[in-house]
Amino acid sequence: MKNTLLGAVVLALGFASGAVNAGCVTGAAVGAVAGHVAGDHAVLGAAGGCAVSHHEAAKKDKEKAQAKAQAAQSAANSQAGGSASTSNSAQQSSAKQ
Repeated sequence: MKNTLLGAVVLALGFASGAVNAGCVTGAAVGAVAGHVAGDHAVLGAAGGCAVSHHEAAKKDKEKAQAKAQAAQSAANSQAGGSASTSNSAQQSSAKQ
C-alpha cells in the first residue's frame, strides 16, 4: 500500500507544472530514500524533500532575479550617468583648485 502511494506521489510530482515542480522531484526522490533508510518513512521523507527542494529552488530564482535587476540598473546608470559623472568629477576638481 505504501509503495503504491509513493509511486502515485512521484508520478504526480513528475507531471506537475514547471513552477510547482521546481526541484521537487529530485528532493522527493532523495527524501524518500532517506526516509526509507531511517525506518519506513519514505512518504514522509518524500514530502519533506520536496518541500525543501522547492524552497531552495525558489530562493535561487529570487536571487537570480535580483542579480538581473541589479545588472539592469547598473547598465542604465552607466549609460545615463556616464557623462554626468564625468562633469561632476570635473566640477569637483575645479572646486578643489
